[in-house]
Amino acid sequence: MAATPRDFERDLFINCPFDTAYLPLLQCLIFTVLECGFRPRIALEGADSGQVRFQKIQELIRSCRFSIHDLSRIEPLHSEDLPRFNMPFELGLDLGGRYFGNGRLTRKQCLILERERYRYQKVLSDIAGNDIRAHEGDPAILVLEVRNWLRVAAGRSLPSGSSIWERFSAFKDSVGATFHLRSYSSRDIEVLEIVEYMEFIRNWQANQPAPL
Repeated sequence: MAATPRDFERDLFINCPFDTAYLPLLQCLIFTVLECGFRPRIALEGADSGQVRFQKIQELIRSCRFSIHDLSRIEPLHSEDLPRFNMPFELGLDLGGRYFGNGRLTRKQCLILERERYRYQKVLSDIAGNDIRAHEGDPAILVLEVRNWLRVAAGRSLPSGSSIWERFSAFKDSVGATFHLRSYSSRDIEVLEIVEYMEFIRNWQANQPAPL
C-alpha cells in the first residue's frame, strides 16, 4: 500500500546490515527513531516472499522523506567472502531519487553513518563532500548522532540524546524480563522479526511515556 503524504513526512528508511553482529546497533537505532516520533521502515518489515526485494526497497525509498544509511559494515563477514555492496547501492538509489526525482522527493534528507568518519572515502571518494557521522560501533554514540541529525533535519523539538539512551537501557531491561517470562531462547531472540521487536518497543513506550 502506498504511503500517504503524511506518512512521507515521518517515515524513515533504514539501510543497514542485518547480521547478528550488527543487531545491538540496529535495535538501538530502531528505538531511537521511534522515540523521536518517526516511523522506521526497513526491508525486513514485510513477510511476502513473492515481492522482489529490489522493488520493495524502491518503494521504501520513494515513500520516506528521511533515511539513514549505515556503511560501517561493508567488509566481508568471512575472509573468503566478497565485500557487501547492498548498503552503498541503496544509498545511491536514495540520493538518485532526491536529485533526479521531483515533487516531494526533492525534500528527501539522509544521514550517512560510518564506524570511522573518513574511512569510507578511501573507497568511495565521490561522497567526500558529504557530512558523514561516525558511531565507532558504540550504540550510545549512535543515539546521539541520530538524534542530533533528526533535530536539525526535521526541525522539531526532540528529547535529549542522554534521555533517549536512558530509556533504551530501561527498555532493554524490561524486554529482557519479558523474554524470560515467555521462555524465549537465545535463538528465539536472535531471529526475532523486526516487526515484532518494534511492537515490543511501541507497547513499552505506550506504558512508559517519555517526560515532556
